[in-house]
Amino acid sequence: MPADSILPYNPALMQGAAPDVAFRHRHLLGIEGLSPEDIKYVLDLADGYVELNRQAEKKRSVLRGRTIINCFFENSTRTRTSFEVAGKRLGGDVINMSVAASSMHKGETLIDTAMTLNAMHPDVLIVRHPESGAVQLLSEKLDCAVINAGDGSHEHPTQALLDALTMTSCTAASRARISHC
Repeated sequence: MPADSILPYNPALMQGAAPDVAFRHRHLLGIEGLSPEDIKYVLDLADGYVELNRQAEKKRSVLRGRTIINCFFENSTRTRTSFEVAGKRLGGDVINMSVAASSMHKGETLIDTAMTLNAMHPDVLIVRHPESGAVQLLSEKLDCAVINAGDGSHEHPTQALLDALTMTSCTAASRARISHC
């Protein structure tokens, strides 16, 4: 996708206006199932949040009333903290589940833990798991949206999207510097 096809910061999206195109997927499990339009939509939205994070007032209410559970089965400072900060800045109720302090430590299965969380009616479950395919399995069992924050050696779609955003931003910045020479 050419860098110049990425739209600049869109204040209307940041204020909760309806986007021109909606993200059509219930879950974000991988990059493979995303169309170029899906990726462009996510990158456009993310680019707006980059600008928002540069402002003094970062808090929005886009996720007010929504419950987000970060469920990380392996350590991850940057990814878990990024999801927590994003959820809170967008007004969501964010819960960080400590797997080490959960019943999984006593032998509860992944599915048992997932069903317990599902009974709490979260809106989104963000999962990082060391086993490939674990996030897919959870998406098939839960009523809420599931976001893959890394599942073993399989895929880390949110990191791939962040990398794409970084590359398009750097490419756009390079083109801007060249055009001013």
